[in-house]
Order: sequence, then structure tokens, then C-alpha cells
Amino acid sequence: MEWCVSMPKVELHAHLNGSISDSTLLELAKAAGEKGLINFSEVEHVILKYDRSVTEVFQLFDLIHILTTDHTTVTRITKEVVEGFASENVVYLELRTTPKRNDSEGMSKRSYVEAVLKGLRSVSSVDVAFIPHSEDFRSLFNPLPTISNDKCNGNSRKRIFVRLLLSIDRRETTEAAMETVKLALEMRQFGVVGIDLSGNPNVGEWTTFLPALKFAKEQGLYVTLHCGEVPNSKEIHDMLDFHPQRVGHACYFEDDHWRRLKSSNIPVEICLTSNVSTLSVPSMDVHHFANLYKSKHPLVLCTDDSGVFSTCLSKEYKIAADSFGLGRREMFELSRNAVEFIFADCGVKEDLRIFFNSVAKNMEMYHNDGHKL
Repeated sequence: MEWCVSMPKVELHAHLNGSISDSTLLELAKAAGEKGLINFSEVEHVILKYDRSVTEVFQLFDLIHILTTDHTTVTRITKEVVEGFASENVVYLELRTTPKRNDSEGMSKRSYVEAVLKGLRSVSSVDVAFIPHSEDFRSLFNPLPTISNDKCNGNSRKRIFVRLLLSIDRRETTEAAMETVKLALEMRQFGVVGIDLSGNPNVGEWTTFLPALKFAKEQGLYVTLHCGEVPNSKEIHDMLDFHPQRVGHACYFEDDHWRRLKSSNIPVEICLTSNVSTLSVPSMDVHHFANLYKSKHPLVLCTDDSGVFSTCLSKEYKIAADSFGLGRREMFELSRNAVEFIFADCGVKEDLRIFFNSVAKNMEMYHNDGHKL
């Protein structure tokens, strides 16, 4: 686990609100209980529980939705979530969130995103680059930190690139989805690089969101789709025909879907703990990660909702190592390869390539039996 923490990592599927720490969630829930917004005694045990059932997971999602409807909270959790990822050596983070409107708090979709941006600006424990073409920040990666004794020496201030994806909720209308895409276009200068389609997979029709997603691609925004979270063969087929830049989960793919995915070479955002916790995959030993990895299909390990599922990206790598027999070299290459699937500009991608290549040259990696690679 120490190795997994020290290794530089790339996170491409992290929901902002689902990544809130338990301690923050407990504090927010207590405050909401005192205001009479929720019955705190009904949710306290779920927040404090580590290994949550499927029912408790979705109970927590409902609670988070209630607690994250004001600007101050959105700013706070953004700051904390970014600092959390940076603390475990995530060097590039794509954070996705659904812009909310809350008239009682004077919150519009735009002001919600502005609150997220305020959170990024307020991070003080690490250096954060979220505005594209930040040459000054890129220079901070040079000279690169030295890695020795199998881990980062800890002398360098942590640095992280952050990009934002705005999510379309499957409960939304075509007009609301289009509003989110137009907002993403307006906020491009602040690091919004793409659109995500997410939400309850049993709600909504694919055709509802297609006009907005097509418009997003036409305007040069990247698109990633939650795809195959539930059995829906036609929707999965249609989503793959749309050719998004990435898909998330892919739990209920059939043989034809796998053929289409692999022929299109669409990268898959893999969320091991999330998939098993929600029973989308019955157990880790039958997870489709193994098939995709063996066939050298583009994939990246992600957390999904690190707070809700009591995980972190380092833990996801440890689970992959334990479950699928990956050594340190394989884990490092899995992380380095993820750079090729990011939605940031070519300059950031090249900076990260140089960074990972330099780290590889400056660190000692060992086989599980202790021999040097």
C-alpha cells in the first residue's frame, strides 16, 4: 500500500460530491440536523459505517444531495477533495460534478460552477493548475522530485493539474442538458474540458441527451458516458455508436458490445470497489478489468465516489495488484498509460509524459520477490 500511495497517479472518474470525506459529511449532517433539514439520528450510523450495503450507499447519495446545495459547502468540499487526492500523489485529476440550481440559496448552475472554481482557488496545501495554458505552473514540474527508497522523499511541494467535467443528470430534459453544455463552453477558460452523462441509469432515455452530447462534440468538448451500469443492450449499443472519448464502468456489456468497444479502442474508466459494492459485478475475481487488461485495451483505474465507497485511488491500485497479480512495474505502467486518455490539452499531456518518464528513471522498482527490475 505504501508503494501505491507513493506512486504518481491519474484520476479520471471522480464525482465531486461522492468524494466528500466521512468527517466532513458528519459535520455537515449534524449542522443540517440542527437546522431541521434532516433527521440526523437516521443517517449518523450510515456515515460512520465503513463497509456500507447497497441500500446504505444510495441512502448516502440522497443525503449528500441534500447537503450540497449552497455555495459555501460546494467551495469547501472542492478544496478538501482536491487536497485529498493530491495528498496521495495524484498529479492529474478530472473532477466531475452536476451543476445544481437551488433558488432558495440563490444558486444557479453557473454560480454552482463558480463555487467549485472558488474551491480550486482556495487550495493552499498544494499547487493547483486548473486554468489551461498555465506555463508558470508547468515549469514547477522541472526540476522533478527525486524518488528513492521506493517512495517519494516528501521534500517537494505537491503539485496537481485539475480539470473539470460538467455532468448531465439523466433526470434532466434535453433543454437542461443543452444548458449544461453551453455552460461548459462558457467556462472553458477555467479548465472545464468536457461533459459527462451520469445519474440513475434506470432513469431517462438516451435520445433525450443525444442532441446536447452531439453539440458538445461539435464544439470540441470531450465526452465520457456512464455506460452499461445496468443491463440495457440497445442503449449500450447506441452509446458505443456515438463514439465517446471514454466510457465509465461497462459492467453489463455483452459480446457484441465488447467487440464494438475494442474495435473503437474507447478507453474504459474502471471503478473496482464501486462496481462490487453496488453489485454491478458479483465479485472482484470476475471483474472485467482482467479481460480488458489482458487484451491490452485502454483503461484507467478510478475511484468513482471515494467517500461513499470508503476507498482512495491508492487503494484501487492495491486491490488491482492483489486481485489480478500486478507487480510494481505493471501498476506504474497502468498509471503512466492513463496520461494518454486525459481530456486536457496536448501541452499538459506532454508535461505529464515527461514527468512520468523522469520518475521511472529516478526510482527503484522491485519484483514481488525483491529483485530489482
